[in-house]
Amino acid sequence: MTLLRNFRIERATAVALLFLCAGCASLSAPENEKQAEGRRFMVAAAHPLAAEAGATVLRLGGGAVDAAIAVQMVLGLVEPEASGLGGGAFMLHWSAKEKKLRAYDGREIAPASSSPALFLDRDGKPMPFMAAAASGRSVGVPGVLRMLEMAYQRHGRLRWAELLQYAIFAAEEGWPMSARLHAQLEKETHLRNDPQARAIFYGADGRPRPVGARLTNRAYGATVRTLAFEGVEAFYRGPIAADIARAVRTHAKPGGLTEEDLAAYRAVERDPLCGPYRQWRVCSMPPPSSGGVAVLQILGMLERTEFPSQPAGSEKALHLYAEASRLAYADRARFIGDPDFVSVPTAALVDGKYLEKRAALIGERAIGLAPSGDPEAAGTTHFTIVDAEGDVVSMTSTIEATFGSRIMVRGFLLNNELTDFDFTPNSRNEVEPRKRPRSSMAPTIVFGPAGEVRLAVGSPGGPFIIHYVAKALIGTLGWNLPMAEAIGLPNFSNRNGATEVERGSAYEALSDALRARGHEVVLRELTSGLHGVERIPGGWRGAADPRRGGAAFGE
Repeated sequence: MTLLRNFRIERATAVALLFLCAGCASLSAPENEKQAEGRRFMVAAAHPLAAEAGATVLRLGGGAVDAAIAVQMVLGLVEPEASGLGGGAFMLHWSAKEKKLRAYDGREIAPASSSPALFLDRDGKPMPFMAAAASGRSVGVPGVLRMLEMAYQRHGRLRWAELLQYAIFAAEEGWPMSARLHAQLEKETHLRNDPQARAIFYGADGRPRPVGARLTNRAYGATVRTLAFEGVEAFYRGPIAADIARAVRTHAKPGGLTEEDLAAYRAVERDPLCGPYRQWRVCSMPPPSSGGVAVLQILGMLERTEFPSQPAGSEKALHLYAEASRLAYADRARFIGDPDFVSVPTAALVDGKYLEKRAALIGERAIGLAPSGDPEAAGTTHFTIVDAEGDVVSMTSTIEATFGSRIMVRGFLLNNELTDFDFTPNSRNEVEPRKRPRSSMAPTIVFGPAGEVRLAVGSPGGPFIIHYVAKALIGTLGWNLPMAEAIGLPNFSNRNGATEVERGSAYEALSDALRARGHEVVLRELTSGLHGVERIPGGWRGAADPRRGGAAFGE
């Protein structure tokens, strides 16, 4: 029986035609799809097929969570290097009717067999990162599906099976190889060793299939079809769970994940972390993500310096940002971990008096290696959705490194999220059984003085996520730029070390002036994937990062 009969996909003809288009070889959204306006709803995501799937769900009367499920399922197929069924996620959800903001935690957890010495070699030294990542021992228990299930049970409007039809159709009928995925495969050295992945993404010559080649992933389609009919429980118990555990434990570098670990996984609802920035209320994820804490710290410290009076993109503005960031990352390294295992002084870290003391350390020259403070005396995707009722989802999803652990099971890649723990024991972020590793993900929703949603934004980027999100917030709320312009600003970072400037950007010209202030300046690729939605008169405006192949669709 075809998918058309199973799920009445005639209701999504526009998506089906898009999936089958012959002229969309690169599948990178054209510039006129990087920004969109709409009165009723808006979707901004990292791939046009995913964004269109979400928009179609909203057209059919679905809510923001319904659209998020459709978007994530498609992204897991067409953007496999970034997120998927084998990973985890954080979601902020705003209910306009209830006037309530919720934070959903679908972060991966360490298997029960894990120990603080997980990533130490025989000599007791930390393993090289790739030796740890491309292995079974890096795989944490995936959490994204349990998190989506929790959110759907509370906010879903359409049938669960209907939301999964878009990914099933694309997996079985095929989609064109994007330029971005092709480029990632060209650089990848481990994925082709996995037989399933090699059959999907590589030709007989061992090279990635060309841009525009039609890819199919029938195993992924079959997995999602099972989830459509049997629900999320079919992922965490039964044949799928058994295959995941077997793949991890029989890998050349095996890990300890078991079927019991999968069955025991639970998503968590947490209190969102909110703080002031000028007249706005900025809300993001609390620990185990460090993203919300660090973003609020950076904004709070900058507000207590000369930063607000500096011209956008000026050398002084970049210096002050780098110093605030340096201080925030020092606190991140010392204080942030899984709050279910260690005491995290979250409220104290974003307290105004504490930020005043930290900001006082910022002078005319670079601090160098910043000390942490004493508040009590770090492959990902992001999408943003607003539905017709004003509900908002800001969700960041990940399998950690590009292509995760490089282990494919039933058409999806498993994460390498356990490498987000500290490799050296005796820190708040050391490996422990059933513990969530520290993250940098920072899905964010900003509210205006009257409590209305002003904007929602987030980004992939590993430890750089904090900087990408902070940049977008400074650009929109501080420098009054439209969302698309704020997202397009050059990227800039300091993780309590070198000051990192996006290679090829306008900020390169400021390097010498920053060095004169004592900064060690490093030019590097800083490929954000910011996707945001902002309120405008009469509706919404969505924007996708020009550095990636995403799109925004509204109506």
